[in-house]
Amino acid sequence: MTTSSSERGVSLGMPELPAPAYPDDVRARLETDAREVIARYPDSRSALLPLLHLVQSEEGHVTRTGMRFCADMLGLTTAEVTAVATFYTMYRRKPSGDYQVGVCTNTLCAVMGGDAIFEELQEHLGVGNGETTDDGKVTLEHIECNAACDFAPVVMVNWEFFDNQTPASAKRLVDDLRADGRSRPRAGRRCAPSRRPPGSWPASPTSGTGSSKRAAVRDPLPWSA
Repeated sequence: MTTSSSERGVSLGMPELPAPAYPDDVRARLETDAREVIARYPDSRSALLPLLHLVQSEEGHVTRTGMRFCADMLGLTTAEVTAVATFYTMYRRKPSGDYQVGVCTNTLCAVMGGDAIFEELQEHLGVGNGETTDDGKVTLEHIECNAACDFAPVVMVNWEFFDNQTPASAKRLVDDLRADGRSRPRAGRRCAPSRRPPGSWPASPTSGTGSSKRAAVRDPLPWSA
């Protein structure tokens, strides 16, 4: 006697439909930025990482639509883009808060207080690792080494470093972010939300906020490939 797949608890499913395209106005805006990025590389596929940052800045995470856009712009398959987007932890695959707060819990930061900071922030915000506050402002996560061990313990907000943190200062930091205080790190720019309203970034972008247009379209380096 044979059993059906449904009786065995196996879902064969249907092939996933192609991702929808961006609205025309959004795509036109992103294409302008993307072409500027691509022009800086001798091989267009080398622009994939910054283009993924670009589409992540549009909705706060890398969507199937964003990956389709990258594939179209670079002449790649969506499978090739997906392989890269799922390899790096800096690309988020699900919606997250305006501010991605990462607490380093690697060895040095942990013994210097990183573990305590992470535990107290979880209690203070009422969220667990990788979870977002009810107001959609802050996503908390523990992260591996930030390469800033001389300033341990380190908290990172949308890829900006806040060094020499304590549980008290970290709680003040997230409270300020939730109140849109746009906290400023010791060095670098004020933190900006990970999603960008159209036309909100400066005309002359600079590096500094990781998941933003500034991470994707930045001032050219003084050398060429």
